[in-house]
Amino acid sequence: MKVTAKENIFKKIRQALSQSTPIPFPQNEGNDFFYQQPGQELEIEFAQKFTSLQGKFIFCTDKNELRSQLSSLISHHNWKAVFCKEDSLKQSLQGIPLIETGLNNCDASITSCEALIARTGSIVLSAAQQSGRTVSLYAPVHICIAYAHQLVFDIREGLQVVKDKYKGNLPSLISFASGPSRTADIEKTLVVGVHGPKEVYVFLVDEQS
Repeated sequence: MKVTAKENIFKKIRQALSQSTPIPFPQNEGNDFFYQQPGQELEIEFAQKFTSLQGKFIFCTDKNELRSQLSSLISHHNWKAVFCKEDSLKQSLQGIPLIETGLNNCDASITSCEALIARTGSIVLSAAQQSGRTVSLYAPVHICIAYAHQLVFDIREGLQVVKDKYKGNLPSLISFASGPSRTADIEKTLVVGVHGPKEVYVFLVDEQS
């Protein structure tokens, strides 16, 4: 089959994009942290940053308290449809009524995460999680269940956690969620919940998953 000039151009572009750009100063690249470690525990650092971004943080000493706190939250808001797709989470949340279908019409969704970034108050999510790309975005309320060992200080450490977990097969999407969706594009007025959830909760459990 004859190859056209346009196909040759696209082939050259793909080849160029697949090659890494050399680092101009490799001896100064990534050797030291730009940001200093906080003088307080990572749990406190994350909670302060996350809540300053309008996120809602709940600390649980164990899975029993997690179930109790989450059940109280669902009852307080009278949520009837709480979506959860991840088998490991459903096992941890036995006794709490959850649905596996109807994401578009649910009151809230529950996911796990890859890591928590204390410095920026961010949740690290990936497409490799059983929930996929959409669960943390479509529901009006996103609830993230995380564990203390998933806390890291900076973004570089969070990315390293993902790299170590998936080795050479990185997820097709890695995203950072810092509180509820918000924008100030319209007349510089902050609007919450435009392109994603209006509320984001993080339940941090002080034990291994």
